[in-house]
Amino acid sequence: MSEHLLTGSSLASNHNPTMEVTREPPDLQDRQGRRISYLRLSVTDRCDFRCTYCMPQSMRFLPRNEVMTLEECLRIAKVFVDLGVRKLRVTGGEPLMRQNVMWLIRQLGVLPGLDELVLTSNGSQLHRFAPQLRAAGVRRINISLDSLKADRFRLITRTGDLDQVLRGIAATRAAGFEHTKLNVVMMRGVNDDEFVDLLGFALEHELDISFIEEMPLGATGVARNTCSSESVRLQLAERYELLPSDETSGGPARYWRIPGSSTRVGFISPLSHNFCETCNRVRLTVKGELYPCLGSNDVVHLLPAIRGAAPDEALRQMILDGLRETNRGHDFGRQMVVPQVLRFMSMSGG
Repeated sequence: MSEHLLTGSSLASNHNPTMEVTREPPDLQDRQGRRISYLRLSVTDRCDFRCTYCMPQSMRFLPRNEVMTLEECLRIAKVFVDLGVRKLRVTGGEPLMRQNVMWLIRQLGVLPGLDELVLTSNGSQLHRFAPQLRAAGVRRINISLDSLKADRFRLITRTGDLDQVLRGIAATRAAGFEHTKLNVVMMRGVNDDEFVDLLGFALEHELDISFIEEMPLGATGVARNTCSSESVRLQLAERYELLPSDETSGGPARYWRIPGSSTRVGFISPLSHNFCETCNRVRLTVKGELYPCLGSNDVVHLLPAIRGAAPDEALRQMILDGLRETNRGHDFGRQMVVPQVLRFMSMSGG
């Protein structure tokens, strides 16, 4: 009963249902006063792709004993929701590579107090899982798609099959998902001649699309010759009329609309505009590492406490203490010259 009283999510089991009392969730804030309402939860560091901007080709994955169990993932997710998180994104690696991951997703989908459960995927397994994800309560899916050319797609992903991903995209539409979004990492000299075609594909299939500035994370060996959001927006505007929109999906993308289309065109600009002032998210790796900022090495190690039988109240306090140490913002421009964050994107949880 004390757990219910602490979280305010419900009353004791002997309460009168006609006298239900609800409480507002705690206001989870970092040191800068930003409200944290969004958790990106990595359930695996493993992936069937080896995207050049995400991990090295010879990636060494974590041993099983260093990885949170699904039950541990669920427990820590509950703690975050009790603290006021209302949006949870399941990430990886490729989350659908995790054995029995649907059990966890079903449990997350019915968490009291969680408003939105979403998922990021490389698309390779969606032809198998899309209907199950929809039934489990996943609201939206983001899918990485950096090229529509099979040979180039293979070069970027090192192992990926474009046709398999396209089948996965079709499966999400068939399962009834709305606002499925394509994520395109913008790489000068790699895929910068395809941005107009990728937007055309999104329009044709009634998908949203976000163009993402490549981030200097990990020693991937990628040439850091990035495309800015503004230069790509101007490139797209030569073909399509783009109207600014104030709508949001709860993340960092700034959206534009094309008249007569349901497609939202987003730009995520961690280099040219770092959006730190509106940040509302934290990341939890599959090792139980809490990263309040993607562009920082500051970390809170939660797994030892979880496995040391720490009560939920102790975990809550560790999270609150960690958020008190956050900086005002990141500086990826400086890291382009002298890399500081050496963990790979796959280790940070996407």
